[in-house]
Amino acid sequence: MTVFHLLRHGEHVLRGRVLAGRTPGVGLSARGRAEIAAVADRLAGESIEALYSSPLERTRETAEIVSKRIDLPIQYREGLLELDFGEWTGLTFEAVRKDERWQLWSTCRSIATLPGGESMRQVQERMVRTLFDLRQVHRDGRLLLVSHGDVIRAALLFALGMPLDLYSRIEVGLGSISTVHIDNSGIRVVGINEMPRLSARLQAGPDKD
Repeated sequence: MTVFHLLRHGEHVLRGRVLAGRTPGVGLSARGRAEIAAVADRLAGESIEALYSSPLERTRETAEIVSKRIDLPIQYREGLLELDFGEWTGLTFEAVRKDERWQLWSTCRSIATLPGGESMRQVQERMVRTLFDLRQVHRDGRLLLVSHGDVIRAALLFALGMPLDLYSRIEVGLGSISTVHIDNSGIRVVGINEMPRLSARLQAGPDKD
C-alpha cells in the first residue's frame, strides 16, 4: 500500500487580495510559515520516504520547511502545479466574480474551462496520473505531496467517486493534510482537511479567502 499525505501550502502573502494562481514570487506569510512549521512537527513521526512538491514559490517554501524537519530532499512534479487560471491570474476576487464566465466556473466545474487556462477535468487528470505514477515508484511507501487547494480537491473527488461539480463540499484549508491510500484493490480516502495546530494567538488571526 502507498500512503499519500496531500499537504496544501500555508497562507501566502497575497491571500484575500488577488487570485494568485501561477503568479511567480508569491511566498508564504508569517502565519503561513507558522502553519507549516506545525505541520512539519506533526509529520516528523510518519516515516515518510519521499517528498514531492509543486514548483511554485509558496509550495516550494512549504516543502522546504518540512524538508528540513524530516530530512528529505524535495522532488518537483508539474502534475502538482496550481490550476492555470489564465486571464484571471492576478486579478482581484471582486473583478473575477464580475466576469460573466465566473458563474459557470463556480457551479459547473465538470464542463467549465478557465478563460485562457485549464478545465477542472484537466487538473484532475494530471493530479490522479501523478498519484498512480508515484504508486508505481513507491509500492509500499509513505509520501508527502505539497500542492494547492483545488488540485487536492480534484484528487479527493476522484477517490470518493464524486462529480467535480461538488468540489465545494470538500474543505481543504491552508496547511491542511488529507490522506489517501492506494493499493492493488484501489484508492481510499482516510483523512480530509487535518488542520495544523497553531498557538492561540495565531488561531485568532484573520483567515480570509
